[in-house]
Amino acid sequence: MARRTILSGSTFEEQIGYARAVVDGGRVYVSGTTGFDYSTMTISDDVVEQAAQCLRNIEAALTEAGCTLADVVRVRYLLPSRADFEPCWPVLRKAFADVRPAATMLECGLADPRMKIEIEVDAHLPA
Repeated sequence: MARRTILSGSTFEEQIGYARAVVDGGRVYVSGTTGFDYSTMTISDDVVEQAAQCLRNIEAALTEAGCTLADVVRVRYLLPSRADFEPCWPVLRKAFADVRPAATMLECGLADPRMKIEIEVDAHLPA
């Protein structure tokens, strides 16, 4: 299978020079995805809503790649404030409780001060 890139329409992809996701062989690598609604380039002030939007953005990329959240094997949560992580747990649990991917949470700075969470996933294409 050839390498294929997936774009979401985010202005960041064009400005920085990356793809929302890359399909390479049987693997799908979804870039760090923020809570921006990429169709309007707007973002909520609420971290939980940002997490939910991150997951919608990720689901769209996975769907285009040919898989779903059920195919995720690795997830990374990046937050400027670790105190914002626990309020997101119900949204994250809803997405991943049945899948149980390997996961890591890191506290770090993000590219835009409006961003309160960024989520990155790796998935396998279904056989």
